[in-house]
This record gives sequence, C-alpha cells and structure tokens, in this order.
Amino acid sequence: MKRIAYLTGLIGLLALTALVIHQGASDIAAIVAQGGWLLLLLVPLHALPLLLDAQGWRVLLASADPEEKAGLGFLWWVATVREAVNRLLPTVGVGGELVGIRLTRLRIRDTTAVTASIVVEVMVTLFSQYLFSAMGVLLLVAALQDSGGAWVILAGLLLSLPVPVLFALSLRHTAVFEKLESAARKLFGEDHRIVAMIDGARLDAHIRALNRRRRELLAALGWQLAGLLSGTLEIWLALMLLGHPVPVWQALAIESLTQAARQVAFFVPAGLGVQEAVVMLLGQVLGMDAQVSLALALVKRAREILFGVPALLSWQWVELRHWRRNRHTGHAAP
Repeated sequence: MKRIAYLTGLIGLLALTALVIHQGASDIAAIVAQGGWLLLLLVPLHALPLLLDAQGWRVLLASADPEEKAGLGFLWWVATVREAVNRLLPTVGVGGELVGIRLTRLRIRDTTAVTASIVVEVMVTLFSQYLFSAMGVLLLVAALQDSGGAWVILAGLLLSLPVPVLFALSLRHTAVFEKLESAARKLFGEDHRIVAMIDGARLDAHIRALNRRRRELLAALGWQLAGLLSGTLEIWLALMLLGHPVPVWQALAIESLTQAARQVAFFVPAGLGVQEAVVMLLGQVLGMDAQVSLALALVKRAREILFGVPALLSWQWVELRHWRRNRHTGHAAP
C-alpha cells in the first residue's frame, strides 16, 4: 500500500510540475507576488473550519467524556494533527483517524468509545461533504448558461449517494467490527497484539448507540457543514489578494468540488496534482485565466504546508514527551 502511495504521489508531483512549467512559472510567480505577505493570513484563517469541525466531534464524544477532559481546544489540536497526517503524509486517507484515536486517549482512556466517535464522525463527514459538493454543483447549474458539465457532475454525485448510505446502514445494522475481529483472529492468531486491541462487539454496540442519537448526529452534521462553508473564505480571500475577486458562490463552488475531487482521489497522497488540476479547471469554467487558477491552487497548497507542518511537529513533540514520561516511570517503578 505504501508503494502505491509513493508511486501515485510521485506521479502527482510530476503532473503538478508539468502544469506549472506549461502555464509559465514566472507568470504564476508574478500573480502570487501581487498577493504579497497578506496571503499568510490564510494560515490562521484555516483554524476556523477546524474549530467548527472539532465542535462537531465534541458533540459525538460528549457521552464518553462527561467530565469534559477533552475540551474544545484539545480536540481542535487533535483535528489539526489528523488533517495534517491525512493531507501531508502518504497514509491513504486513514492515518489521521488512527493518530486521532491515539492522541484522544491521552485525555479519554476508553479506547472503544473514542474509536466509535471517530468512526461515526467519518460517517457524518461523508454526508456533510456530499451535501457541500451538491451545493457547489447546484450553484454552478443555476449560474452558468452552459451547465452541461455541471449536470454531469451532479449526476455523478447522485450515483455515488449509495456509498455513504450503505456505510451508515452497515454501521447501524451489521456487526462490522465484530467480523473484523474474527477475521483478525483467524489471520494473526489469538495472542497477537492486533487482536488484543480490537473489541469488535463492544465497538459495534457503541457505534449503534451513537447512531441512535439523532439529535447529536444532526448537530455534528451542522457543525461540519458550517466548517466546510467557512473554508470558502480561504478561496474568496486568496482570489481577492491575487487580484481576481469573485462572488462568494464561485468560491464555494471551487472549494466544494475541490474537496470532492480529493475524496475521490484519496489514493494520491495530499491529492498532489489532482487538487491543482481541479482548481485550474473550475477556475477556467468560471472565467479565470489558467495562471490565476493555478496560482490559487499553489497558494492553497502552501497554506496546507504552513498550517500542517507545525501540527505534525507538535504531534511528534507530544509523542516524545509521552515516551520520556513512560520511560521515566518504568525506571522509577522498581
């Protein structure tokens, strides 16, 4: 799996490099230079969507954390690390969730409850991103005279609707993780540490219990949608600074369909090349020059790195402190 991730990442990087060379690196650099240091405002601005997303996760964790040991600030930090792992490391889109479980256990020791909250949050995320993408497509259909391509995208979204629906139904009505535990026992043996980590029956029960709390699910969905919508500000502000201001609905269309493309191309690490190609294509559909669209994509990529790298470093710092504390405790115990 890692080899596939590295290969697709290399192909994406080569494609991105080819795009920049083809469109003119000097022209793109001149457009980015027009934005200047104010483009750095995009880095702190990204904290808002993650804060709203963390609040949605907090709603799902409430029953497992009645004493609120994992406050909003802590969950926001974990959310930044989760996003950075998924977007900057070759983990094929699931590494962030595993890291999130590990870090949340620093405050909530019930691994099963934490895992259940993240699994259900992933399910809610599928629906929120689906609604967000549909919103972007509908805006394109309503605003563009030649909307044949947008209708094709909308048809694709409708055809993909069974995916989140089937995922939700499987979590609610089938013992998914109990079956995974049984498969792990057969594959690794009864005494393997992976088997010891899985309590399939209890995890399935926690997930079903969360899925019955419709008010909490709707609240989490609302917070996630608010986070996705607030992410539109990044596109809107970046284009304004780059000298090509657009209406908010155009920024929303670009952001929503770029997010959808990254979800489809989850096997490409960081969506390298895919994100840039989609932003450029959408920009041209909306009347932007190819250089402006590619400059926007590169600014967005730079923001991901500037926001994500400190998050990854903070994670490693916490892991190092945790390791030193455990080592010290182990030496002191005798």
